[in-house]
Amino acid sequence: MRAANDFAGQPVFHWRFLTPANAPVISSSGLPVLSQGAAEACDACDFLFILASYGHLDHDTPETRHLLRQMTHKAKTIVGFDTSPWLMAAAGLLDGRQATVHYDVFDAFAERFLQVEARCQPIVRDGAIYSCAGAHSAYDLTKLLIAEELGQAVVVDIDNLFVRNQSGVNLGAGVQGITTSVVRRALAEMQDNLETPLSLSEISAVVACSPKTLSRRFQAELGSSPGRAYRHLRLTHAHQLLKNTQLSISEIGLRTGYNNPAALSRAFKARFGRAPRQLRQ
Repeated sequence: MRAANDFAGQPVFHWRFLTPANAPVISSSGLPVLSQGAAEACDACDFLFILASYGHLDHDTPETRHLLRQMTHKAKTIVGFDTSPWLMAAAGLLDGRQATVHYDVFDAFAERFLQVEARCQPIVRDGAIYSCAGAHSAYDLTKLLIAEELGQAVVVDIDNLFVRNQSGVNLGAGVQGITTSVVRRALAEMQDNLETPLSLSEISAVVACSPKTLSRRFQAELGSSPGRAYRHLRLTHAHQLLKNTQLSISEIGLRTGYNNPAALSRAFKARFGRAPRQLRQ
């Protein structure tokens, strides 16, 4: 929006950062952010952007729910970024509506809020309420809002400013740095099948490549076998579930392809240096 103001040559967008009780907050990278006012005293506004990040469950309190209900009455349009749709749903703001949330907590969100139609999409709009799944989705959503106000040409300017790639490589085509299409497709297939892992033969069949060739290309691109890369994805997902949900370790094991919690614990400790139970504590 700052860039849109620059390209428009005038301050089209104005914003303020508000926090509960006007208290300073610390970003997930440890950066202190000073508030410009108390959220409780929010004025009428065109847009209310609600931002939550890691530790959203710590903010899921009666006080937060009351505050969100109070603030949303003063906004024409409400936008939930990252994990904040969880807090919005807890406040009853998404009852009977479609919404998305950060991918790390999507499954838990869908199970927790049965009154919400959870959609695993980058951006979801339901009436005057938008929700989006993460940082890149927030960027795309903000461009959408800017285009509605200033037109698509300004959005092209913004993209040229922020994401123009001098190398000419289409970063949107797949995983950055991976040039072999079968490796990209295989990784996508693994990501879609974390709960019930596929065999190397099954993955090879999907990407139309022999197991031997696929293994050779994984080694060339990633310095890893397909099995090791698959295990890496599953353990990363387990780590995210441990941090961002209240699921039991056994349930997390099932959702990441480990039917035996002990097997998950061994693999997790070898990867992260701590057992799942130690990390959660």
